[in-house]
Amino acid sequence: MLSREAEQAVRSDVFRWLDEQFIGRGGYEIHHTVLRSYTYQGERMPLLDPQRGIRNPATFSSTLTIRTVGSANPYDDAESDDGWVKYSYRQGDGGDNTKLVRAWANGDPIVYFRAVRQGYYFPYYPIVIAENDPVARVVRFPLEQSLQFLGDPATYTEAQRSYAETVVRARLHQPIFRARVLHAYASACTVCDLKHPELLDAAHIVPDAAEHGIPHVTNGLAMCKIHHAAYDRSLMGITPDGEVRIDRELLDEVDGPMLRHGLQDMHGRQIRMPASPKAKPDRERLAERFAVFAGR
Repeated sequence: MLSREAEQAVRSDVFRWLDEQFIGRGGYEIHHTVLRSYTYQGERMPLLDPQRGIRNPATFSSTLTIRTVGSANPYDDAESDDGWVKYSYRQGDGGDNTKLVRAWANGDPIVYFRAVRQGYYFPYYPIVIAENDPVARVVRFPLEQSLQFLGDPATYTEAQRSYAETVVRARLHQPIFRARVLHAYASACTVCDLKHPELLDAAHIVPDAAEHGIPHVTNGLAMCKIHHAAYDRSLMGITPDGEVRIDRELLDEVDGPMLRHGLQDMHGRQIRMPASPKAKPDRERLAERFAVFAGR
């Protein structure tokens, strides 16, 4: 068994490694084979257990990682709209449950891997388990540690609830939305075909501030940062048929090659569509958003 200091050193190295892997892949998803390839000081230490939703290395005194395991999950794990995750004990006593509870008792930081799609995960780290309920056999933790200090979500003030909703959009909905949209568009800008994930965003067709601006792939478009900014500011529109339109005043402006090649040359171009029909942008939402552009 590792000493506490040695164990914390491994955890810190896991977080460093995840930073490298995550940023290196455009910050939107990591394949399970990559997560199983982690090594520390020359020794392989997979971050996922192939059979279970919890990873408890034999040399660790407490849990290192937990994950969602999809629709076949026999346990009652759940993410709530308030940004908290409920993770259930495994069946039986001892073993994994002992290490999970010990992570809570010690305040040991863990990694939570949320499934984006089959075999791909979005990592949240460092996560500290905030609550343990041995009667219900669950632990709970917030995806953003600041939520822990707001108290019980049932007693939030209006200001606290507004803050929590903002945090949940940023930490829970937006990263998964981005991952799924970029996958649907093969990690390429729908307007210009730029293929660098680290330079791509998931643009909402109907803004997420609107009641029907849902974080669903059919309400999203993969865009490079310049086209995302132009779309959000209605300097660029997309018709329900997928044709790019540039603001008339911007088309007439003379301001060097960036404007000409980055925006003006996109006028009249057809956007790249996802290969899957189920992921294609919703025509009604495109029409609604285009009406805003046309009405400027």
